Amino acid sequence: MKTKKQAKETATKTARSFSSVVGEDTYAAWVRMLRELVPDGRTHRLSVMLAGMLHYAAAIAVADQDEWDDERSLAASLLDATEASDPSEVEDLIHDAVVQLFKDAKVRFERASARGERYSLTENAYVEFIHWFDMPWE
Repeated sequence: MKTKKQAKETATKTARSFSSVVGEDTYAAWVRMLRELVPDGRTHRLSVMLAGMLHYAAAIAVADQDEWDDERSLAASLLDATEASDPSEVEDLIHDAVVQLFKDAKVRFERASARGERYSLTENAYVEFIHWFDMPWE
């Protein structure tokens, strides 16, 4: 039997959906996009697309930041993620919502290379998210 604290944490985790930040219509479009593109898509392309989705959600969270009063909300986590300097920090902050996005799309983010090495599309996306504004040629 769950304690009140565990039940609250579970409720908070399940409530952390990108639809609460970007809206139902945008979220539904993201789910359709992932469902169509992920199965045959290349990780280096999909990770940039997912990083773009995360940046879009973060931009919405910044614009609406006065409305977010719960520091554990996904919007607050997105705001913190924009300040992160390591992909693992981003993962710690928003991975639960990213996992839910992939579950809703009914596609997997775990993959294996031709050599059998396991990797994650989401880990690559978090790296792209961190380096979104980097321009090494400048």
